[in-house]
Amino acid sequence: MLNKVILMGRLTRDPELRSTPQGVSTCSFSLAVDRSFVREGEERKADFINCVAWRQTAEFISKYFKKGNMVALEGSIQTRSWDDQDGKKHYVTEVIVSQVYFAEGKRESEDAPAEIDMGDDDDLPFSVR
Repeated sequence: MLNKVILMGRLTRDPELRSTPQGVSTCSFSLAVDRSFVREGEERKADFINCVAWRQTAEFISKYFKKGNMVALEGSIQTRSWDDQDGKKHYVTEVIVSQVYFAEGKRESEDAPAEIDMGDDDDLPFSVR
């Protein structure tokens, strides 16, 4: 049997880091993943997928990612259910993250220069067009 998920999308909110009573780190977040097709005349739609990471992966995500970041991840789908205080059954399907990757470069700093001054074109060993 095989249960493997590979996703790339943007975080819809800052990851939320928590600890279990035993001190195990867990991080939950939601990923917006664009659908691969668009109907003519409509905007592209996205699926919002709940994800959970544990231990060092959870700590890494909460430290280095925030809302809006593009993330690639690997994991598996897991379902669970529970009964609330009123006896109503709740079901959830989520991705349990095993690996996470940066999917975009560092954003340009606001104080970074907009252009690099390369001096006079005559000093360059190639032509600039």
